[in-house]
Amino acid sequence: MNDDPRGRPSHTTADLAGTVGAKAARKLKAQRNPTPGVWFGLGMMGLIGWSVVVPTLLGAALGLWIDKQFPGTHSWALALLVGGLTLGCFNAWHWVAKEERAMREEQEGRDE
Repeated sequence: MNDDPRGRPSHTTADLAGTVGAKAARKLKAQRNPTPGVWFGLGMMGLIGWSVVVPTLLGAALGLWIDKQFPGTHSWALALLVGGLTLGCFNAWHWVAKEERAMREEQEGRDE
């Protein structure tokens, strides 16, 4: 590119057309794919909540059953409740990381 007398690079018509075309394509893509709304957020909270609650309750139920069938000094209900809670938290973390990655990739796609 040639510099003008003020030290700024001069843009050719092809560069300008490419820039305008890219911006127009980004705008059209943004109009086709609006940002997720409140209902999406509430649905995601519900999904994450259930992904923690279900393993926790299943662990507690299994622990209670084991305690009833095989009485002992240690509480299987408490141990499996904690295990289910841990599994549920890892499951929720997985879902959040997956959604965050998808949103980041979508944002990077918009910026290009």
